[in-house]
Amino acid sequence: MKSVNKVILVGNVGKEPEIKSTKDGRSIASFSLATQDSYKAKSGEYVKTTEWHKVTFFGALADVVASYVTKGSPLYIEGSIKTEKWTDKEGKDRYTTNIIGKELVLLGSKQKAENNEQMQLDLTDADVPF
Repeated sequence: MKSVNKVILVGNVGKEPEIKSTKDGRSIASFSLATQDSYKAKSGEYVKTTEWHKVTFFGALADVVASYVTKGSPLYIEGSIKTEKWTDKEGKDRYTTNIIGKELVLLGSKQKAENNEQMQLDLTDADVPF
């Protein structure tokens, strides 16, 4: 039987992305992403909750993160969930859940809007495939 490990998140970046690279020059971008939910409590008041997600992108998408993503950026992310086991200083097993990003859409980005306008100006009728 096949299984699916897919997550979709829409939220805001919590702090400036941390950019690293591997020995062979492959980029790695990590950051926290906040998603919010709300529900109506028994008292009738709406309560907002925030969930924090650790997100990592590799390669070309990490380069996009490095160039365009900053603290507060609204993002749409598709990826998979990966849980890593590690041992702390006291010898206790600990677990960290990470989202490995596979797709990224910059939401509400001024830079994205400017890039789209530029792309539209560069297209001619000959560029349209139909």
